[in-house]
Amino acid sequence: MNEITMNLDTSAKKPMYEQIYEYIKKEIQKGHIKPEERLPSTRALAAHLQVSRSTIDLAYEQLISEGYIASVPCKGYYVDQIEGLYDFKSGNLHFQNPEERTLVQTSQKPKYLVDFKTSGIDLDSFPYNTWRKLSKSILSDHEKELYTMGNPKGEWEFRVTISRYLRQSRGVDCEPEQIVVGAGSEYLLFLVSQMLGKVSIAMESPTYKQAYHVLKSLNHPIEMVSMDKAGLKVEHLKESSAQVAYVMPSHQFPLGIVMPLKRRMELLSWAAQKEERYIIEDDYDSEFRYKGKPIPALQGYDRKDKVIYLGTFSRSIAPAIRISYMVLPKTLLSSFEKSCGVYSSTVSRIDQSIVNDFITYGYFERHLNKMRAVYKSKHDCLIAGLKCLQKVCTIEGENAGVHMLLKMQNSRREEEWIALAEKEGIKVYGLSEYYISKEDIPDTKLILGYANLKEEDIVTACNKLQKVWQ
Repeated sequence: MNEITMNLDTSAKKPMYEQIYEYIKKEIQKGHIKPEERLPSTRALAAHLQVSRSTIDLAYEQLISEGYIASVPCKGYYVDQIEGLYDFKSGNLHFQNPEERTLVQTSQKPKYLVDFKTSGIDLDSFPYNTWRKLSKSILSDHEKELYTMGNPKGEWEFRVTISRYLRQSRGVDCEPEQIVVGAGSEYLLFLVSQMLGKVSIAMESPTYKQAYHVLKSLNHPIEMVSMDKAGLKVEHLKESSAQVAYVMPSHQFPLGIVMPLKRRMELLSWAAQKEERYIIEDDYDSEFRYKGKPIPALQGYDRKDKVIYLGTFSRSIAPAIRISYMVLPKTLLSSFEKSCGVYSSTVSRIDQSIVNDFITYGYFERHLNKMRAVYKSKHDCLIAGLKCLQKVCTIEGENAGVHMLLKMQNSRREEEWIALAEKEGIKVYGLSEYYISKEDIPDTKLILGYANLKEEDIVTACNKLQKVWQ
């Protein structure tokens, strides 16, 4: 390290050496100055900060006496390798090594034998070898080209591939110029907000909380609209002042409802009645369906250019690649250029090229077919395991996606069911956390995700739940 820059207050009562000592100490505690990192010499730091060398000597001596740094003869001053530092003022431990911090935090969290969380995928089934091969090929074939700035909407070739995929698999009617690629649906919702302005948005109740928090943070008025067995109640939507409706018609999260065609037509009719109305269709995990014929996306039925379609590769490939996409109505293309054309693409050209080849060469289709079989097997395993609990619960929302609901039958409260499961090391989740207003919660329901679980874990969990829930 050649320099350490800090603000010194020459008018303060606190001596200069003490200000320097405290600044360096805090930087070490925060991990900004790493263990075994060499500090500037006293002469160099004195010249850089324009203070006397004796001032730096005093600061370093104090740090040495407290064990933060060590003086190595003929070499200089180095940060000590310290496992944990105790801050007597705050009463907190400070760690040099991020892994040590993670270890301590993890040890403080409850450990579950089986965790039915709704996030995550089956990482054991990820095509690591294929991904490695494609990555190597992309980097060797393109070299410098992919390290320059790309199109703000995403690479043209990739958008052509996405448009073909959506047309074939989801019945989405779109052209490549309508597609915008982004790092996650949160970023795409930001772009939608930029285009539409601070319009009022209706959301399903219960709803996908991440989308709710994003839209709320963008200062949109949010109106929650209740649902029935067919999805969002359009008659209640008409009573609201919302100009935009955010819906998940192919597999609503968290209820798992698949919106029937009649309700979809009613929703599209609502949007068509006024020029400023739009529908945001989130098609998050539509690839996984276990019963009945696939229902095309709502966008495929849209004849008035009213649907903004959101999709992602997070569930079908992996969350870490952070590639989502949006299909804009043609009527919003000019608005996008005006409001969002200045933003650079948030997905690297390298990652776009890898996913493009993954789809183009047929790997994605094979991977999806494999994952459908994997998740269907887990789905069936969970259904079979829960049969022993049919006296206390009924299953809902199990026809698609990678989670299902349990409607609990007796008078126990949600937290009681959860606590009983936790005693056996099983983590289940309450549906109540997906309601914005707790007054809207009609029944006691639990939500179980199974994508990241092994089948033997599912069997173990069901056996333990039978013991404590009967």
